[in-house]
Order: sequence, then structure tokens, then C-alpha cells
Amino acid sequence: MPNQQQDFIAQSQAKSFDLEHRRKLKFNISQYDHSVINGKKQYEDLELAKQRASHIKTKVIDNLEKHLTDFETNFTKNGGKVIWAEDGKEAVDEILKVMKSVKARSVVKGKSMTTEEIHINEELEKVDIEPIETDLGEYIVQLAGEAPYHIVTPAMHKSKEDVAELMHEKEGLPPNSTPEEITEHVRQVLRKKFANAEVGITGANFIIADIGGIAVTENEGNALMTMAFPKVHIAVVGIEKMIPYMKDLDLFWSLLSTHGTGQNITVYNSILTGPKRSVEDDGPEEMYVVLLDNGRTDLLNEIEQRSALGCIRCGACLNGCPIYKAVGGHAYGSTYSGPIGSIITPHFKGMNEFKHLSYASSLCGKCTDVCPVKIDIHKLLLYNRNQAVQQKMTTNKERWSMFLWKKGMLKRGVMDKLGAGLKNFLLDIFFKGAWGSKREMPKVAAKSYNELWKERNENPSSLN
Repeated sequence: MPNQQQDFIAQSQAKSFDLEHRRKLKFNISQYDHSVINGKKQYEDLELAKQRASHIKTKVIDNLEKHLTDFETNFTKNGGKVIWAEDGKEAVDEILKVMKSVKARSVVKGKSMTTEEIHINEELEKVDIEPIETDLGEYIVQLAGEAPYHIVTPAMHKSKEDVAELMHEKEGLPPNSTPEEITEHVRQVLRKKFANAEVGITGANFIIADIGGIAVTENEGNALMTMAFPKVHIAVVGIEKMIPYMKDLDLFWSLLSTHGTGQNITVYNSILTGPKRSVEDDGPEEMYVVLLDNGRTDLLNEIEQRSALGCIRCGACLNGCPIYKAVGGHAYGSTYSGPIGSIITPHFKGMNEFKHLSYASSLCGKCTDVCPVKIDIHKLLLYNRNQAVQQKMTTNKERWSMFLWKKGMLKRGVMDKLGAGLKNFLLDIFFKGAWGSKREMPKVAAKSYNELWKERNENPSSLN
């Protein structure tokens, strides 16, 4: 396995000093920030709405097994089929079985980070099935051969000029094509894909237990067509996306849209409870919901970090994070980037390989402030760090440096005896690598505050 930490450091350094990259990211995020400020004005009491959402998600996580079985019972009654997938491989294997049963040659896909998590596109291509991303941002990054850059906005790192150049290179559009012209071109391409695809794959923003349904929210209508045109619809959903009752959906839909894009509500909102009935004209003849674990129950077992499962994937914490805005989405080396990704990825993909992400934070608390379901994101990063230490996943050098630091900090006499020269020497030895090549190590003053205090109290005139 490649050294994920080294890759992260290398990519972070490259992106942090790429001024053009940072300019694009800053501009694109600023558009969302402005909209979100206005969007929040729809609430008479936003804090109360967030408290209610947090309370509901906390109760759901505490009783997840019950709600999942309720969903399965109700969804099956409606004619749907539930597939339980312990990990990404099992999810892919089950999806490929469905593909084989209907002799699928092409698949249209709605925007879904969960399908990115299991790398379904690559697996479909291995068996000569064409996956077509129908969300415009996903379509762009698929053409570019890239992973999504952001939970909500896949092409967050690209300017309209970048997209025009990509479309000229890949699809022969004029190099100065406008966003409107590009959108119209993609619309015409996708119309044919929708009509010909045997299977549609989406994610789901929420699973609704009491009606046995899934809720999908979007702004383009492509997910609606992905679910309506093909004869088979497969929804791949993380088990944490649960809400208990249909009556809770209005709270979560509005919080998601407001914190994600600044809208009062997104343009297209769909609820599906199974395949189409005999009296219905539209919809799939078969519908499957793949309930994906893939490390989520491991996170559920963590007393403190389990609250991260309440995330509704609005992307607000990414937009507010100074680290994400510097290094971008691809540097994280995982499906989920930014603060929330730094919490959940070590549990989904392995603490030993991805523990470094929990240190990719300034701990400023902005992520916690903007979270619509009140997850203490910056505190959970500290719990992850502590877990890595307790499980002895740190280096010998780090353990010794912390041991010696603790010894020195707990005894004033030891600190004073070391002297500024030795302190600076030890800082260089143990911390210079972690501090980075672009910054100079801070210098310890010749006299400590304690020494200065004693001197000035012995000679009060020196205070004047």
C-alpha cells in the first residue's frame, strides 16, 4: 500500500503553493458562502432547527438496527429488494449480479459519493459496462479522469475556462464555449444515454424508515431521470443516512439545501418507496436498495466519534475549513475530504493508513460552527488522534518526544535548567520535520517568563 501520509504531504505542499488553484477554489467557495448567508435568513430560529436535527440523528444512531430493519420490512412490502453489503466488494458483487441478470451494457448514474466510495465505475468498466455520470459536475470530472473534488460540488477546482478547454479536448466543442453552450451540449448527449441505459444507479440523501422509502435531492433533474427511464434502479446508500419518520424530512431537506448551496429547498426532491405499481406509468420495474456498511459499524462502536455518522453531507465544513481551502479535495486521498472526511475515513479505510488526516486541521472550530446537525467536528478529530496514540500507531520518535516534553513541562526546575540553547536544539531535532521545510522553527527566548518574573519582582524598579 502506498504511504498515504507521504502522498498527502506532497500533494498538500504542491496545492498550497499553487496560487492559481487557490484562486479558483477561493472564488468558487465564495459563491456558496454568499448564498448560504442569504439562505439562512429563511429561519426564524436556525439554532433550534439545528438542535432538533441533532437530537433526531443522535437517537437514530443509537437505535440504528431497529430503524434499518423497519425500513427493510416496509420497503419489501412495497415490492423493493434490499441488499445488505458488509463492504465495498460485497456491494459491487451484488450490483454486478443485477447487471448480469438484465444483460446491462450501459448505466446512467446520479450524483453519489457512496458509489464513489465503492469505485463502482471502475468495476463496471472491467466487465465492459459503460457508466455515465449524469450530474454536470460529475460528468466533467469523469471526462477529466478525476475523482470528485468536493462532497457537493465535484468540479469545485475548475474554472469555466478549464471546463471549456476540457470539452474542446474531449468532445470537440469550440474552445471558447460558454457555460450555457456546454450545458446544452451535455443535455443533448445525456438524453440518448437515459433512453438507452438498462440500469440507473443513484445514492440517496436519506432513508425513511416508517414509509420504507429513500429521498433524493438535486438541482438538475438528472437523478430523477436516472430513476425513471431505466427498467432497473439501484440505490447505494450508507446505513447512517437513516431518518425515522416521513414527518422529519422537511427539517432535513431544508437544512441540507441551506447549508449546502444556500437554497431554501433544492429544485428536484424525490421520494421512492419501490418499483412502479401497475397503475403508474413511470418508474423502474425493479428497484434495489444496497445498504452499505463498509466501516460504518466500526465507527458506530466508538463512543465519541460515532456522532460523525449524523453527517448529512452538506459540505459546509469543507467550505469553512482553512485546510481544505488550501490543499483542495484530492490531497486527502479518500472519497470524503475536508473535516468530516478526516474523521470518518480512518474508520472506513483503516486508522493506521489514514490517521494523519485527523491532524489536517487547525482546530479553529469553524467546521463545528457551520454544521447543521451540530457535530463537534474539531473535537472528534482530537478523539481520533488520541485513539491512534492509544493504539500505538505513532512513531518511536514521536512517542519519545512527547514523553520528554511531558517530563519537562511538569517540572519547572527541569525547564529552567535546560536553558534556551538546549531547548532550541531539542526543538530542531524532534519537531523541525513536522514543522515543515517552508517555515523556520520558533526560537526559545534567552530567559523564560518565569525567570523574568523573578528578576522583576526582586527588582521592582525594572517594571517602570
